[in-house]
Order: sequence, then C-alpha cells, then structure tokens
Amino acid sequence: MGQQQLLLIVLGVIIVGIAVVVGINVFTASSVQANKDGLTADVVNLGSMAQQYYRKPTALGGGGNTFTGWTLPGTLDTTGNGTYAATVNAQTVSIVGTGNEKGANGSAVVITATVTPTNITTAVTNP
Repeated sequence: MGQQQLLLIVLGVIIVGIAVVVGINVFTASSVQANKDGLTADVVNLGSMAQQYYRKPTALGGGGNTFTGWTLPGTLDTTGNGTYAATVNAQTVSIVGTGNEKGANGSAVVITATVTPTNITTAVTNP
C-alpha cells in the first residue's frame, strides 16, 4: 500500500508540473498577442491623426493636402504598449511601433503602419 501511495503522489506532482508549464506558455502567448493588438490600435490611431492633419487646411493648422509638417504627438511617442517613430513624406507616412513584449524568437514585436490620404495599412514586421 505504501508504494501505491508514493506512486500516486509522484504522478500527481508530474501532472501539476506539466499544468504549470502549459499555463506559463499560454500566458506568454496571450501577452504577446495582446501587445500586438495594442500596438496595432495605437499605430492606427496615430495614422488617423496624420490623416486629420492632411485634410485640415493650412489656415487652420493642418497640412493642406500634404503630410509634410506632421509629427507624432509628444505624449504618444511612448505608451504602455511600446514606442513609436514616424517617417513623414508629402503623400505618405510610415509609423513603426516597437512593442514591450518579446515574441517567440526573443525579439520585440514590431508593427508598421503605412498611411496615405485615404488608407491605413498595417503589417507585423517581427512576430
């Protein structure tokens, strides 16, 4: 009877250990996905601000149908999701968001948004 109880205890410890490892892996994958989602939302929001600037007349402080002169708002260049940088051209803006979480390959999540006067497209550069 003592050997059977010892075997059940060992089996229970193994099962609990496997459950803990699986739980950690699920949590890590979930936090990386949440960071991707947050970065995507932030770059689309920044892209929307750039489009607003583009459409606003120069007399009202806008670009007057050009992105030239638009900059990232100082309070939004770093958020809880990551850091952001923008490259501004006359008819396009490229916004790169670098996340706080590390992906499966150990490097940070990077989302790039390309903003035109009528469109915002995003791409995951580094999962």
